[in-house]
Amino acid sequence: LNGWSPDVALPMYGLPGAVAPLGFFDPIGFSKDKDLNTVKRLREAEVLHGRVSMMAAVGYLVGESTPTITYGMDVHHTIANNQLPEVPAAVLVPFFLAINFSEALRASVGWVE
Repeated sequence: LNGWSPDVALPMYGLPGAVAPLGFFDPIGFSKDKDLNTVKRLREAEVLHGRVSMMAAVGYLVGESTPTITYGMDVHHTIANNQLPEVPAAVLVPFFLAINFSEALRASVGWVE
């Protein structure tokens, strides 16, 4: 996988990501005594949650400062925390269902070999 081969002697089987000044950073010991598939799952979760948080931060800023379809292409001048209850259920329900179905598919196919 991208030039990486598991090394049992290293923490997290030597997955890339340990950089200076901290090196390998796992103070609570999440990766201690884990098998290779669990380590891969932990890394996938780490990357996935990082991407979701980046999209959420961008969505928060965009929601406060740009025109959106939900508000008739008008800039809705309120903080993003107050905008979610204003979105109609007909928009939110399909959105959340699509997220749930895609996550269920990813989880069921992810590490099947």
